[in-house]
Amino acid sequence: MTKAKVDSSDCSIAGLIDSAIQKQEAAQPPRQHLGASSIGQKCERKTWLEFRWAIKREFPGRILRLFRRGHSEEQTVLSDLRLAGFTVLERDPETGRQFAFKEGHFAGSCDGIIANGPGIASPALLEVKTHNADSFAKLVKHGVKASHPTHYAQMQVYMAAFGLTQAMYFAVCKDDDTIHTEMVDFDPVAADTLKTKAQRIISDQVPPPPISTDPTWYECKMCNAHHDMCHCSKLTKQVNCRTCAHSTPELDGTWHCAHWNATIPTVEAQIAGCDSHLLHPDLVPFQVQVRHERIIWITPHGEIDTAKYKSREIVANAKACAMGLRDRFTQFNPEIVG
Repeated sequence: MTKAKVDSSDCSIAGLIDSAIQKQEAAQPPRQHLGASSIGQKCERKTWLEFRWAIKREFPGRILRLFRRGHSEEQTVLSDLRLAGFTVLERDPETGRQFAFKEGHFAGSCDGIIANGPGIASPALLEVKTHNADSFAKLVKHGVKASHPTHYAQMQVYMAAFGLTQAMYFAVCKDDDTIHTEMVDFDPVAADTLKTKAQRIISDQVPPPPISTDPTWYECKMCNAHHDMCHCSKLTKQVNCRTCAHSTPELDGTWHCAHWNATIPTVEAQIAGCDSHLLHPDLVPFQVQVRHERIIWITPHGEIDTAKYKSREIVANAKACAMGLRDRFTQFNPEIVG
């Protein structure tokens, strides 16, 4: 029996592709707003940390390609619906842009709106999602509200934003291309509750409690990107304006810096931060003291004077800062980087 030859270069090609995709993704700025796609998350602390850019989620190239495939499916679904006799609008005729809403820092954009078609009595939101076999089976058995509450919440927020009374949830199983559609009615109470939740999370200067204080809780263990921050080191690795104690989100969707008494002008400025950055006290595991208008972190290894050590140094190696490691090499103008 002759065995087919395996081209060993396939592995390296896949690696090159994944590496390039990861590099491309790393260059993208973080989401500026709290999105409708995340407001239905059960853990409000997770939502708060993501909005505050305290966590940078990183995915391997293969997972990023899966995300990309889900986005690509949207155009296929739009084409198929039109072929089947539905009129689907991707852009707002008045603006020429994708249907989107923005209420201060809370925002989102939908896949489209079905203007008319078989069985559609009034315009309906279109929400397209792809699923693996297990997720798809749960959806078919229990419906979107019970099986995928974040998707249900997303649709409720969009229906409220665009004045719609129904939505078509269009799901595709990635394993065998089976289609499942479900019509969802608008629930004004649910939509108002979600909008109130969004504004509360945005305005909170203190993070909400975690979904569990037990690090072995299954939902926390599955939350890989946030587990260390919530249960282990309790120290953010991100130094930007949103992790700074001086910054505050404003109702108009901007951020204000109390240190400079000014609006932070651009997203790039928010990402870069400045040398006056002061780590938000709820994003570090240390006690704090104020001495002569200076913030002192009290750590197990000693005290850190924030007037002497920058936030990026504390995040890189708090122990070295507490031990005064840089003080021994001041003639070289050093910085602790790890």
